[in-house]
Amino acid sequence: MAQGIRDKVAILGMGCSKFGERWDADADDLIVEAFTECVKDAGIDKSRIEAAWLATAIEEVSVGKSGIPLAQALRLPYIPVTRVENFCASGTEAFRGAVYAVASGAVDIALAAGVEKLKDTGYGGLPQRSRGSLNDMYWANLSAPGSFAQLASAYRAKHRVSREDLKRAMARVSIKSHANGVKNPKAHLRKAITEEDALKAPMVAEPLGLFDCCGVSDGAACAIVTRPEIARELGKSDLVSVKALQLSVSNGAEAGYNNWDGSHFVTARIASRKAYEEAGIGNPRDEISMVEAHDCFSITELVAMEDLRLSNEGEGWRDVLDGAFDADGRLPVQIDGGLKCFGHPIGASGLRMLYEMYLQLQGRAGERQIKNPRFGMTHNLGGFPHQNVCSVGILGRFEH
Repeated sequence: MAQGIRDKVAILGMGCSKFGERWDADADDLIVEAFTECVKDAGIDKSRIEAAWLATAIEEVSVGKSGIPLAQALRLPYIPVTRVENFCASGTEAFRGAVYAVASGAVDIALAAGVEKLKDTGYGGLPQRSRGSLNDMYWANLSAPGSFAQLASAYRAKHRVSREDLKRAMARVSIKSHANGVKNPKAHLRKAITEEDALKAPMVAEPLGLFDCCGVSDGAACAIVTRPEIARELGKSDLVSVKALQLSVSNGAEAGYNNWDGSHFVTARIASRKAYEEAGIGNPRDEISMVEAHDCFSITELVAMEDLRLSNEGEGWRDVLDGAFDADGRLPVQIDGGLKCFGHPIGASGLRMLYEMYLQLQGRAGERQIKNPRFGMTHNLGGFPHQNVCSVGILGRFEH
């Protein structure tokens, strides 16, 4: 019977580049920037790394279709390097590959890296993959803001929330994240906003305004993982271990049948339930200390609080307005600024979320440090509301 990976893998070191409009750097430069911090933090020579995984989603504008660019950029010692992509959960997918390799005993030390270079394309949003293919025709009338605006409409209709209340709640999501991002030197956007700024911003897709949408940026992040006993042998203490890592991929039923009302994410509910079981968490509202949720849009974060069972069904918007997820609330969410302030270089985002949880659990998050965190949760959502992938990770201090 499967036992899961709880406490079988420890994080030896992590690193993260500065996110933003990185005209000064190409994808290789960003990888090197993140890895330099990561390997220093791990306290090992890169010759100890036995396998690596690279996440990048838009290969046409980042690093290509294989793992070779990672091996060359870092001059890795002729080890296996696998390039992975899973929509916006790509960074966590790379982490999953490295973690599973270590947990299985196939390797002792593994590297997960993620990078995306989006600003050079000239697109205001995520770049298109191609032109004229059947796949493009299938998505011809679908945009990310448009589809997530439909999520907002479905949520409002199901729970009978007024337009004004939902707009205020979404504004509060963004206000909170911008306030947190001000304290993070690696964030792209470091400017506080007011409710008036959010509510009077230009409309993108009703009811989503400009400040309800995350930005486009460049960035990279990485992690080196090993077994806890090896970390101890290397002189590490106060270990951060992986408590759970679960992935759920839509089978298309949401779009194919009418028993889904469009107001939530089926994959997020399944992945989080399995993650809580793997981590041994029975009451997430009391046990989870902090969350990095996939806030591609403010409504996505709000809905995620219910999908992750951190708010009661239909009450997430009230919890947001009550300040439950503020830095000084009962459960800080996006304590580093989130996608809202970092932007979303797709291959890097999942690892960037884990990086913040790792720093917080080691007490190294500076002025944004949370007091005595126990469990940190990350939530990556890729694709569209009706067809998506969700990855949920839980980190905590090693308890053995």
